[in-house]
Amino acid sequence: MKCVFALIASLASLSALAAPPQDTPAGEQRFRELYKELVETNTTLSAGSCTLAAERMAARLKAAGFPDSDLHPFAAPDHPKEGGLVAVYPGRDPKLKAILLLAHIDVVEAKREDWTRDPFSLIEENGSFYARGASDDKAEAAIWVDTLIRYRNENYKARRAIKLALTCGEETAGAFNGAEWLTRNRRELIDAEFALNEGAAGELDASGNRVSLDVEAGEKFPQNYRLEVTNKGGHSSRPIKDNAIYHLAAAVTRIGAYEFPAQFTDANRAYFTGMAKILTAKGDTPTANAMTAFLKNPADAQALALVSSKDPSWNATLRTTCVATMLEAGHATNALPQRARANINCRIFPGVSTEAVRAKLEELAADPAVKISAPETRGPTSSPPALTPAVMMPIEKLASQFWPGVPVLPILQAGATDGEFTNAVGIPTFGVEPVFFGPDLGNIHGLNEYVGVKSLLEGREFLYRLVKDYAEHP
Repeated sequence: MKCVFALIASLASLSALAAPPQDTPAGEQRFRELYKELVETNTTLSAGSCTLAAERMAARLKAAGFPDSDLHPFAAPDHPKEGGLVAVYPGRDPKLKAILLLAHIDVVEAKREDWTRDPFSLIEENGSFYARGASDDKAEAAIWVDTLIRYRNENYKARRAIKLALTCGEETAGAFNGAEWLTRNRRELIDAEFALNEGAAGELDASGNRVSLDVEAGEKFPQNYRLEVTNKGGHSSRPIKDNAIYHLAAAVTRIGAYEFPAQFTDANRAYFTGMAKILTAKGDTPTANAMTAFLKNPADAQALALVSSKDPSWNATLRTTCVATMLEAGHATNALPQRARANINCRIFPGVSTEAVRAKLEELAADPAVKISAPETRGPTSSPPALTPAVMMPIEKLASQFWPGVPVLPILQAGATDGEFTNAVGIPTFGVEPVFFGPDLGNIHGLNEYVGVKSLLEGREFLYRLVKDYAEHP
């Protein structure tokens, strides 16, 4: 009899998935207004306030019927503008652990004089939304808030609790980080079976065709290293070979020429396995064959070189990468430099230590005058979470209905997210953001950041249904 009930429940679940609910025009308008308010609340570290953004989202949840007891604003006393919010949607089965919906609400700095449009005004133009944070990460943050409001309006009785954490500090290394603060100070508030976060999206080719829907299972670890050369200096009319800038420039050039060896996790193996099939179907046999070749033989340098040169994202997910991002040298135009510095930003492959990378940089610099240090560490390292059928199957089922024929591929994220903090305390965190971007990734972190309106609205509906599906299954 239990088997019969289980089958009925399973069929009911599939039936619900097969008949996607359509939100009302009023519901879509509410989402657009919420999204606009969040995007237009400046949350840069220099001039903004995450606390204000979190307060505005809490006000919307409260207006939808959330009691104060389920809303938990937080801020460290010494970082009053970098606060966040945890909201709890109760579940009817206390024995089941919650799902955590994680999103950061801080954004990268943006200068008005560099942008075509005001970066802190949401502009809808040519089928896209333009603004700083239009995608990273206020798109998913707005979807999470809106999803809980929709559930409340429907009087939905979730089987397991759903938690939302909006946090600050993800975009700035060394800044106060709300996700880290929660794991250290309010771990019980965000405790969950697993978490859904940013870190993966849908891929479009250069022609705008959907290629795959990616799911992040693990990410590389960000670490900055400082290269520094000091010198007694002197008058520029009496140059000598022992010049701090020359020492530094030569070391940076040698580091820039080096390529770290390829490495593999279950996630990037699965990604390249799936991508090889996609490329074969599209007629790009040489690249597909190269992917197949290095999956069989990770030492196949020719195959790795071909794939790495095709796409910087492919290269980044294969290995540790280090790149010069900042230079600072000299103190006067008519003086020999007394100090020269460079910042090398590394994204370290899972399982590789920060000290091992520092030692490699020192070896590559090959100059005792160049001192290499790691001035700050972003956070804890952790092993990639396992992509189980319980996680993947609901995503695959929904994807087959929203975008038939588009495969779901696991990825190892080349960047970093707040998932590093939740993974490290035992909350498996997966990047799921079903919004599609082309090769430019929507200019995330760059000028004129954008996201497609239709794609954002589809992603909203997808996540609304996905979370509900997870909430009903043990």
